[in-house]
Amino acid sequence: MEKHIVSLAGDGIGPEIMAAGLEVLAAAARKIGFNYEVSERLFGGAAIAASGHPLPDSTLTAAKKADAVLLAAIGSPEYNQVPVRPEQGLLALRKELHLFANIRPVQIFPALKHLSPLKEQLIRDVDFVIVRELTGGIYFGEHQLEADKAHDINAYSAEEIRRILYKAFTLARRRRRKVTSIDKENVLATSKLWHRLADEVAEEFPDVTLEHQLVDSAAMLMITDPSRFDVIVTENLFGDILSDEASVLPGTLGVMPSASHSEDGPSLYEPIHGSAPDIAGQGIANPISMLLSVAMMLRESFAEAAGAEMIERAVSETLKQGIMTRDLGGSADTAEVTEAVISYLD
Repeated sequence: MEKHIVSLAGDGIGPEIMAAGLEVLAAAARKIGFNYEVSERLFGGAAIAASGHPLPDSTLTAAKKADAVLLAAIGSPEYNQVPVRPEQGLLALRKELHLFANIRPVQIFPALKHLSPLKEQLIRDVDFVIVRELTGGIYFGEHQLEADKAHDINAYSAEEIRRILYKAFTLARRRRRKVTSIDKENVLATSKLWHRLADEVAEEFPDVTLEHQLVDSAAMLMITDPSRFDVIVTENLFGDILSDEASVLPGTLGVMPSASHSEDGPSLYEPIHGSAPDIAGQGIANPISMLLSVAMMLRESFAEAAGAEMIERAVSETLKQGIMTRDLGGSADTAEVTEAVISYLD
């Protein structure tokens, strides 16, 4: 059965890395017999230029009907003063697709370990995933600002917490079977509820080990002992902060993919970096995070683990051979990296 993928190239280097991602997807698909079609749609600044809005109705309709959505990058200084910015289009897309679980893997490629700000012995075995709740918490609570006081409401329902916990425990079963639940249970009521529900959900996964960490100690451990983690699950605010902290471990944003999942609709896959308008159109953008996002899509939306592993091994071998873009210290351009990955797919 043919799968339908919506491609949102976006702005800046987006079209360049999306083209690389689709080339690698096509090459891998031929080897594993994966049948699919791609529908390219305008999004972000490119959509503003064409229609006046970053998320046109036609793009949203296509995304909702898709089996998966690939996004490259959005944003450009020329759209900073428009009524609806590209970033608002992304927030609207996440809301319309009901994306509640953000998945961000953190892995250190041996060929890039010298880029990490941490000592090699600390990052040698780092391979964990942060599962962040994406639709609740303080970002979506009531906000009130007055002249001499302010408040922000941090609210979670048991249903919102349970569904993200189930996502984390299910993921852990495919990995090293350990979940670290992060909260601030010694202070916050929402964290007390989170802590209790984590214990309850853990009873349904007797083959997975659960540990609890307070967010402040977890932040310290992420720097001093990051290899101890397998699957981290936490609420929206803590996940926002910790995932940015974790992004420095590999020493570059250029190799970090992400996924955002709904309960029963299409998932969104995208690099965590921005649109880098300063190098757009020069053919030197690093496509690795886009390629790894494609691998995540194959594994998580289409159960094509063989194709995902094929791409991941090819990326690792490409880096091992020193074929890298300038941001990683190499001299290859986007096309050369893409061609190398395709050549190593076997």
